[in-house]
Amino acid sequence: MKLAEAESTMQKTVEATQRAFNTIRTGRANASLLDKVTVEYYGTPTSLKSLANISTPDATTIMIQPYDRSTLNMIEKAISMSDVGLTPNNDGSAIRLNIPPLTSDRRKELVKIAAKYAEEGRVAIRNIRRDALDTIRKMEKNSEITEDEARDQQDKLQKLTDKYTGKINELLAEKEKDITTV
Repeated sequence: MKLAEAESTMQKTVEATQRAFNTIRTGRANASLLDKVTVEYYGTPTSLKSLANISTPDATTIMIQPYDRSTLNMIEKAISMSDVGLTPNNDGSAIRLNIPPLTSDRRKELVKIAAKYAEEGRVAIRNIRRDALDTIRKMEKNSEITEDEARDQQDKLQKLTDKYTGKINELLAEKEKDITTV
């Protein structure tokens, strides 16, 4: 694994962590809360995004307007069964999700969930570093690179690891601020 490959994989890990953070509720309406919701559509699990228009008319409401009205009940059922924790209100043409204000206990729970996602991201980055280090050591052992080059590559790899771990820590701090802000 070359340094460029390791860096690209670390960047993807940071992006995946950001997407995980987006699924955590902060007290404001956000359409990305429904990213993980899938609807059983004619026997096939289909993402909610591809079946409906999702919008946020105000800070406490998410509105879901299905492209096909016959899917309204299926969408409502899928949201009820999901781990979003919101009760859908079906008015016959659209579904509204009212976002209640978060309690302090729920905020603490969400901060813990965000910390767990961040730790998973940091572990993934450390695993990428480990794989790249193994490659560097093999190259040194097979005399493909010198000992000095190997040490230089390891230093650069550690700097990359620190950089991307720092980015995840920044994202976590930002998410914690969003969650704890009333």
